[in-house]
Amino acid sequence: MNQLILTRSQARKIILHAAGLSQRAQFGKGREAVYKLIDHLGFIQIDTNYTVERAHHHVIASRVPDYKLEWLDELRADGRIFEFFTSDSGYLPMHDFRFSLPVKESFLSGRKTLTQAEINLMNRVLDRITREGPLMVKDFENDRMEASSGWWDWRPSKVALERLYLDGRLMTTRTKSFQKVYDLPMNIIPDDIDRMEPTPAEFARHVILRTLKSLGIAYAKEMAWRAHYVKNNLIKMELAKLVEEGEVCLVMIEGLKTAPLYMLPGYKNKKIRLSDEAFILSPFDVLNVFRHRLKDFFDFDYQIECFVPQAKRKYGYFSLPVLIGDTFVARMDSKADRKQAVLIIHNLHFETVKLSKTMVVSIIDAIKTFARFNQCQDITIKKSNNKQHLKAIKEGL
Repeated sequence: MNQLILTRSQARKIILHAAGLSQRAQFGKGREAVYKLIDHLGFIQIDTNYTVERAHHHVIASRVPDYKLEWLDELRADGRIFEFFTSDSGYLPMHDFRFSLPVKESFLSGRKTLTQAEINLMNRVLDRITREGPLMVKDFENDRMEASSGWWDWRPSKVALERLYLDGRLMTTRTKSFQKVYDLPMNIIPDDIDRMEPTPAEFARHVILRTLKSLGIAYAKEMAWRAHYVKNNLIKMELAKLVEEGEVCLVMIEGLKTAPLYMLPGYKNKKIRLSDEAFILSPFDVLNVFRHRLKDFFDFDYQIECFVPQAKRKYGYFSLPVLIGDTFVARMDSKADRKQAVLIIHNLHFETVKLSKTMVVSIIDAIKTFARFNQCQDITIKKSNNKQHLKAIKEGL
């Protein structure tokens, strides 16, 4: 079986181009560029953390110049994207709707046996939304019997709504304040959308090709992670068939001993030029989701530390990777103080790479753009591990 051999540099270019990060406006500008990006990546992760602007908006703003938050809502209102849970909660292109059906079926079939009271509550919730139209959690009475024990201790009506959402009987939209609104699928899915459930093999192939489109080069375990609803090693079986059919290539990276890697054949002779702009990325960016990939391909050991106990944090609560070309040059622990309209950079940590004056200017421009995106007028940098770079950046802001 033929195996394509790539240099580490070639691999990084392919991965960055697949992630939409080879050029700042790789998908163009305006609302249509947002749709093209979502359609290309197949999935943009939603996260509720509001330390800086939420992850889904951040991912788009990293790639679409002058991005406006309302464009995402407009695309959803137009029936071009929808929200659902795969490996995480995210936005998907509406024409992929049928491939959400196996996931919903998996949630339904894998659910623990419900009590009659739970079933009755779900039926009442569904009946109210059918009669009254879209509703939010607050529209249901507080049916908690005991005091909440924590963040994920939802009250029964919230649990019922989420179960109905996960098994497909309800879908969600969002308010401007990012609260979920639950509605019937018939009110959200356009009439011309295919709703035929794919076979397990079709679903496995869809996941493989979608994953390779967004990751560029990937391991089988990353595809399996995106489709852990697929049983019986179907991902590996369909992957082998796709390689045999020439739809997928096996690749090897010079100097890198890893499990087998896969790529779409369109990248074999593709010429990719990387931008010299700085990208300030979300921790939930498609490029950063798999920590092992950053180590393998970019020699970058990154972990989002909001999930790490404070005493063990090395770089800060919400540290954002900073990329120039194919190199991670810094991490920026940031918080948007919206009341004071100040972007606070608690820690600007530079990696052990040499930065030219041009690269420092790129970082300055990126920080300014990021502050505007977060509706901040001023920027404060509290500390850095490189006094020379810090001085130049402060002078340039």
